[in-house]
Amino acid sequence: MEKSSNVISRLEQGQFDKSFSYLYGNDEGKIKAQAKRYQELIGLFEELFGKDREIELFSAPGRTEVGGNHTDHQHGRVLAASVNLDVIGVVSPNNDNVIRIKSVGYKMDTIDLADLSVQKNETNKAASLIRGVAARCRELGYKVSGFDAYTTSNVLKGSGLSSSAAFEVLVGTIISYLFNNQAIDAVQIAQFGQYAENVYFGKMSGLMDQMASSVGSFVEIDFKDNKNPVIEKVPFDFAHSGYALCIVDTHGNHADLSDEYSAMPIEMKQVAKMLGGEVLRETDEQEFYKKIPEIRKACGDRAVLRSIHFFDDNNRVPKEAAALKAGDFEAFKSLIIESGHSSYMYLQNVFCCKTPHEQGLSLALALSEKMLSGKGAWRVHGGGLAGTIQAFVPNEMLEEYKETIEHVFGAGSCHVLSIRPVGGTKITEGLGE
Repeated sequence: MEKSSNVISRLEQGQFDKSFSYLYGNDEGKIKAQAKRYQELIGLFEELFGKDREIELFSAPGRTEVGGNHTDHQHGRVLAASVNLDVIGVVSPNNDNVIRIKSVGYKMDTIDLADLSVQKNETNKAASLIRGVAARCRELGYKVSGFDAYTTSNVLKGSGLSSSAAFEVLVGTIISYLFNNQAIDAVQIAQFGQYAENVYFGKMSGLMDQMASSVGSFVEIDFKDNKNPVIEKVPFDFAHSGYALCIVDTHGNHADLSDEYSAMPIEMKQVAKMLGGEVLRETDEQEFYKKIPEIRKACGDRAVLRSIHFFDDNNRVPKEAAALKAGDFEAFKSLIIESGHSSYMYLQNVFCCKTPHEQGLSLALALSEKMLSGKGAWRVHGGGLAGTIQAFVPNEMLEEYKETIEHVFGAGSCHVLSIRPVGGTKITEGLGE
């Protein structure tokens, strides 16, 4: 920890450039932009909390779902990854037993650590996430003290990259580093974030978002035992793969789609119930196929198709992870395309039947297939219906792909990302060396 003026000086001298290259990609323009981003945030921190405080810099990334579309809510397997968009924070301990976090564009949240009980007036607000993470840390015996922080985020909201999970992970990472000598590991930080979201924020989310943000890189997660998921970091050097990760925002309208999203887990659970389980992961796939005639009568054909998708995509995730471990990116791409076709045909989350004239995802997938067939890979991303698609694009085709996509969906709709090799972390000189 050092004076903010010293940190600004070191940023100006390029002493953090290797760390920024590791986190954000080896591009001189991006590295300089990140140095300026951190400098500006320190300036905002000083204006609000005072000059030349002892500070630390922290970062927690957004995430992308790579494999296992709508499998986590059935206790299935997923393959996720952290990306080079993040929430960053300038942080300094205080002696007030209060956490104060000001985020760019939002009012400051103030959490008195003397009362970490659920506050109904904080439901669906960032304050509930801070309070929830702090409460869970303290409940499990970790030290939690006051600190002041100024944060900013470039994780795209509504893009399926999970800005809320990144914020939760940032809070947990700060508490781990500042007060517990990094004793709170990445898996626990993710679990604390999910707890805050479920119990304090009021959203019954799964654990994939927080886990990918906290652990970093490619992560294979098996939710068979939902309370004790099996997590394995998948080693793969994406930076030297020759591909870019593109998230395409089709700017679809998410309004009035809650029932459509809810229908996917509901229908799968209806099928599971007929097979003697609560979720599909607790059932036997072969028995499912034997009982399709009676299941379709009771649950409908769409529920049957969605269950087929679950079984197939759940089995596909280990193959995707194995391909990455073997360095076989061609096999990985084929599996990504298979997953995308399954989501389109069986899960049916690419467009909504009640608004058939709005099929932005279908159009983005069609354009991607036309351009990338035999070269790249493409699939729906996240929840689907009206959000984003994901594409792995060869670097030599990136400019052409981006231009084609943005000609249809507008400037800024194609976000070019990379897979970040580390999750929530403190920014230190020479990070990743």
